[in-house]
Amino acid sequence: MKAMIALEDGRIFEGSAFGAMGEARGEMVFNTSMTGYQEILTDPSYKGQIVTMTYPLIGNYGVNDEDMESFKPHAGGLIVKEYSPIYSNWRAKKSLHEFLEEYGIIGIEGVDTRALTKHIRTCGAMRAVISTKDLDSSNLIAKAKTSPNLVGKDLVKEVTCDKPYQWQNNPQSTAHSSRFTVVAMDFGIKHNILRMLENAGCCVTVVPANTTAEEIRSYKPDGIFLSNGPGDPEGVSYAIETVKQLIYRLPILPIFGICLGHQILGLALGGKTYKLKFGHRGGNQPVKDLTTGKIDITSQNHGFCVDGNSMNPEEIEITHINPNDQTIEGMRHKTLPIFSVQYHPEASPGPHDADYLFDRFVGMMK
Repeated sequence: MKAMIALEDGRIFEGSAFGAMGEARGEMVFNTSMTGYQEILTDPSYKGQIVTMTYPLIGNYGVNDEDMESFKPHAGGLIVKEYSPIYSNWRAKKSLHEFLEEYGIIGIEGVDTRALTKHIRTCGAMRAVISTKDLDSSNLIAKAKTSPNLVGKDLVKEVTCDKPYQWQNNPQSTAHSSRFTVVAMDFGIKHNILRMLENAGCCVTVVPANTTAEEIRSYKPDGIFLSNGPGDPEGVSYAIETVKQLIYRLPILPIFGICLGHQILGLALGGKTYKLKFGHRGGNQPVKDLTTGKIDITSQNHGFCVDGNSMNPEEIEITHINPNDQTIEGMRHKTLPIFSVQYHPEASPGPHDADYLFDRFVGMMK
């Protein structure tokens, strides 16, 4: 079945549909990972976005039960050059088409994804509509122009958990004899973050994003984790206020933030954030550790960034930067046990160069 993509600036791309039929709106972005489409689709950070994969062949290893990064996919749609209906992997349970169809996610193949990616890279991420039912280009462009903007919008409330729960992935893990209790604020947390904390010896209680500082302290945690999540950090004002109270009121506990958690921490510390032109999304992004000079290859997925010039240099040390565009990738407080990174040390998908950061968090709790 024919499908169409319309961008708010009037650019049209055509392809063939797979997965679910229908229509979806969202911000069009691209991801440079060669593998990991299942993890990308189920990462809550992609809420409100339509993802274009730059690698040309997608779907050839199917979908399995183990690589879910949340309980369902959150991306609004998937754009690929070539979809493979034939899949081969010993863990696979179903095809990518069946997975998308099951959850009502539209897939479009046969698109010139190189041209689409270059257009976004030049003009910036923008609002888009994908459709299999309305193939009138002028209609779709008008719909794209009137789609909601991500700036200032609170998408966290759409992906956070409804009530607190204790994470337990592996009954044989060290969590049963863990030395440290951690409260994780769920802004759209990925399962592999929870697995990494558990493997590091933490017993993790996940709480909704609107949980107050007093409620968090009532768990008597050894540390606090601020998770990844979708959208504009400035739209999550209640979480910023909670983190402020966790930082500046006794007792002060170790805090570790990733991605949106890093941005919320930056705002709570008095800084500012801004939207990137097209963001960083992929499993091959370089990050330089300014304390060692070492380069890590990292997994990233973010469209907003902390403004380094807005941070107080007497309190905050910038620890990591992206050598491609010099944007901030990590920071730490100079006197308090607080640090954060913009990238994803838990990977899934991506390299494992930065998984040592979970041990650093445990070291702070020690």
